[in-house]
Amino acid sequence: MVILGGGESGVGAALLGVKEGLDVFVSDAGPIKDVYKNELTEAGIAFEENGHSSELIMNADEVMKSPGIPEKNELVKAIRAANIPVISEIEFAFRYKGTSKIVAITGSNGKTTTTALIHHICKTAGLDCALVGNIGYSFAKQMAEDPKPLYIAEISSFQLDDIQTFRPDVAILTNITEDHLDRYDYKMQLYVDSKFRIAENQQAGDVFIYNIDDSVTIDNIDKYTIKSTLYPITMSKELPQGAYLTNAQMHLKWKNEEMQMSIEDFALKGKHNQYNSMAASLAATALDIRKENIRESLQTFQSLEHRMETVATIKGVQFINDSKATNVNSTWFALESMEKPTILILGGVDKGNDYALLKELVKEKVKAIVCMGAENRKIHESFGDIVSLMVNTGTAQEAVQAAFHFADKGDVVLLSPACASFDLFKNYEDRGAQFKQAVKDL
Repeated sequence: MVILGGGESGVGAALLGVKEGLDVFVSDAGPIKDVYKNELTEAGIAFEENGHSSELIMNADEVMKSPGIPEKNELVKAIRAANIPVISEIEFAFRYKGTSKIVAITGSNGKTTTTALIHHICKTAGLDCALVGNIGYSFAKQMAEDPKPLYIAEISSFQLDDIQTFRPDVAILTNITEDHLDRYDYKMQLYVDSKFRIAENQQAGDVFIYNIDDSVTIDNIDKYTIKSTLYPITMSKELPQGAYLTNAQMHLKWKNEEMQMSIEDFALKGKHNQYNSMAASLAATALDIRKENIRESLQTFQSLEHRMETVATIKGVQFINDSKATNVNSTWFALESMEKPTILILGGVDKGNDYALLKELVKEKVKAIVCMGAENRKIHESFGDIVSLMVNTGTAQEAVQAAFHFADKGDVVLLSPACASFDLFKNYEDRGAQFKQAVKDL
């Protein structure tokens, strides 16, 4: 078996492959980080970096492709043309799960928070479980090193693209908005198809949780044959089964049981987090976790780093780090929850963003925009006529200083870039860390 990509998922799959007695070779077009090289060397796994031995790769019985490698890659095209099976790391890990259960979460926004919240509920209830996928360890590495009876997995569309049999016991689709369209030939339908694959192998005894207030989900759900039991979430009406909000109360209806909880008691604030809390509560109920544990967990959950994280309040100005907002919709949710005048720090690598979505909220809530990216023209074109204070900056430090300069006591400075971070930073974590440091340096 050949593994393309020597990062977290590739190395995880290699370790699991060796454990299961397979002949494994790892190949990466670029350099492999030392920490991963050491793991491969210790496990006696053959690998190469900074280039591919195509002859060896084309002899593979099967190829596991890391999610970061696009289909338009020439080697991937050649592998496909040779009809060599290509699978993703979650598909590979799934083969060896045994009797373990899987809760899998996908969606354009909210999946990390929902995944972390479900894990928190499970831990509070005393279940032996692991947080895997896009967050934390790769699914395969967890299985190789410390298998668990329950996995809570955050799963991207890229990971779903190459599944064959992957079947979660509980699947959650939080929502679908335009994201990563550069990977899907700028065709929204291909991205939608990819997201719905999370339920394609489910059977009648499995559970599929989805948001009926999300128009893209509802416009597409009937195109697929979904065999699992459907549990919707909504804020727009009462439901016979599922979770819904009325009069600031969450109602959870499952078979013959019902639980109610005031949204005032949720640790996570903001409308988007009410959806995340409903989805997580339904998933927990599907795992037979008691209502008291769910209630307690929703009250005690600490929000994630880089996701609407309050950094500090300086001279009456609150700084919020939402660096994980790498698409327009994430930034929409962040702005939607703002209750004070906001200085918004935007920008980075644009993935085909449509900023029109943000216009109404920007008009209503934003008094200044600080651009933090290598290319800010599109932001200026989108908001120049509605925000008079706009400035370009090239570092987190410059951005924070400019934002602080624009802010008055009682304002909020919100880093919610709506873009990927690869122009000025290593990743969104690096961007968030530099922002936090810059705030501390004020």
